[in-house]
Amino acid sequence: MAEATAGAGEQRASPYAWYVLGILFVVYVLNFIDRQVIAILAEEIKRDLRLKDEDLGFLYGTAFGVFYALFGIPLGRLADTWHRVRLMTVGLALWSAMTALSGFSRTGGELAAARIGVGVGEATASPAAYSLISDHFPKRLRATALSIYSAGLYVGGGVSLFLGGMVVQNWNRAFPAGGPLGLVGWQAAFLVVGLPGLLVALWIATLREPVRGLVEGLPAPPPHPAPFRAFAAELLTILPPLTLLGAWQGGARALFVNLAALAGVAALVTLLIALGEPAPQWIAVGTGVYAVFSWGSALRRRDPATFALIVGTPAFVCTVVAYGLIAFLAYAANFWAAPYALRVLGETPAHAGLWLGSSGALAGFLGVTIGGLVADRLRRRNPAGRLIVVLAGATLPVPFLIGAFTAGDVWVFYPSLFLAGLTASGALGAAAATTQDLVLPRMRGAATATFFIGTTLLGLALGPYAAGRISTLSSSLSIGMLSLLAVVPVTVACAVAAYRLVPAAEATREARAAAVE
Repeated sequence: MAEATAGAGEQRASPYAWYVLGILFVVYVLNFIDRQVIAILAEEIKRDLRLKDEDLGFLYGTAFGVFYALFGIPLGRLADTWHRVRLMTVGLALWSAMTALSGFSRTGGELAAARIGVGVGEATASPAAYSLISDHFPKRLRATALSIYSAGLYVGGGVSLFLGGMVVQNWNRAFPAGGPLGLVGWQAAFLVVGLPGLLVALWIATLREPVRGLVEGLPAPPPHPAPFRAFAAELLTILPPLTLLGAWQGGARALFVNLAALAGVAALVTLLIALGEPAPQWIAVGTGVYAVFSWGSALRRRDPATFALIVGTPAFVCTVVAYGLIAFLAYAANFWAAPYALRVLGETPAHAGLWLGSSGALAGFLGVTIGGLVADRLRRRNPAGRLIVVLAGATLPVPFLIGAFTAGDVWVFYPSLFLAGLTASGALGAAAATTQDLVLPRMRGAATATFFIGTTLLGLALGPYAAGRISTLSSSLSIGMLSLLAVVPVTVACAVAAYRLVPAAEATREARAAAVE
C-alpha cells in the first residue's frame, strides 16, 4: 500500500521500506545458499557420480543458468503485471523444494534436472525484488538499497560453503557407509540447505504490495486485466518449441525469421558437438540463445516501447554485457575456488568452507555495499558516474585472481580471493541501478530479467563451464581459470561505451518510449 513507500517526491525511505529490504535480503541469502552449495560438494559429487570438471561446470552453471535466464523473462513480465509478493512466495517454495530433492539424485542427469528446477524457481526472485525495491526507495537511494539486497548473494554464497563443508565432512565421518535412506554427505547437505526456505516463504507472504511508481510521483498504472494470460503469451515467445507457435502468430515473415535463427543456432551447435564438445552444454546454451532471440523479436512486435528502452538501447545493452562478463569471471572463481583448495592445496571440506565462506561473504558484503554507496555518490555529480564503479569491477580483480589461482599456499590463496571478491562485487549494484534508471516503472521486471540474462547466459552458463572444460583439456585447474582473463578487454570496452551513452539514454527515455507507442 501507499504507506509502505516513501511517498511521492520524498527523498527518504520509510521504516517499512527498510523492513521489506531486510526480508528480501534474507531471501537472496537463501537464493545463493541453494545455488552455491554445490561448489563445496563438487569433489564428492565428481567422485560418486563419476563426472569430469566440465560436467561440474555444467551442473553448477549451465543447467541452472540457462533455465534461470529463460524463465526469468516471462516471470519478469509477470512481476510487472501481477502481485510481486505472491510471485516471490511461490518461487521461494519451488526452488527450496528442488534443492532438497537434489539430495536424492543418483546420477548426473537427475542432479541436472533438479538444478533446472532450482533455476526456474529462483527466476522469480530478483525481478520481483528489484521492482519492489524500486517502488519502496527514491532514486537517490536506489543503488544503495539494491546493493544491500545484492549483498545477500555473497552472504548466501559464504554460508553455503561453510554449512555445506561442515555437513558433508561430519555426515561422512558419522556415516562412512551411508546414513539414513542411504544418503551420503553431499546429499544430506542439499536437504539441510533446502528445507528452511519453505518456512521463509510463509514470512514473505505477509509483506504488503507497494503502489507502482508512487515513490517517483508517477501515476499508478491500471491493474493488468489478465496477468496469467499475458504470462502464457510470454512463454510462447521464449520456451521452445512453443516459440514456433508464438512466431506463427506474428505472421509469415516473423515465422521465417524465427526458423532461420533456429536453423543457424542448430547448425552451430551441431558443429561444436562434431568437434568433440559436450552435447548437453551446447544444446542448453543454444536453446538459450535461440530463445532469447525469439523473445526479443516478439517483444519488438508486441511492446515496442519496452523493446526500445531495453534491447533497442545501446547504453542498456553495453551495461548488461559489461556486468555479464564481470560475472563470467566471478562465477567461475566462486565455483572453482573450493575444488582448487581441496584438490591443489589439500584442504578439508570444513576448513575450506570456513575460510572461503567467511572471507567470501565479508568481501562480497563490503564490496557490494561500498560499491553501491560510491556509485550513488558519483551519480549525484555525473549521470554516468555509476559506470566508473563497473569499470573498476572489470579491472581491479585481475591481479588478485592471478595470485589466487597460481597459489601454492593457503596464506596466498585466501587473501587473494578476498581481494578479488572485494574489488569485483562493487559493480553489481551500480550496474543494476543503471539499468533500472534507463526504463519506465512498468518495465522494471522485464529490465531486471534482461539484466540477469547477461549474468546467466554470459556469466553463469559459460564461465564455470569454460574453466572446467579447459581444465579437463589441460589437466590444470589453474590454466582453466586464468584463461578466462582473455575477456577483460571486451569488458572494459563495453563499460566505457556505456559510460558515454547512459546520460543521453536516461534523459530521453520517456520521449523514446512515447515515440514508438
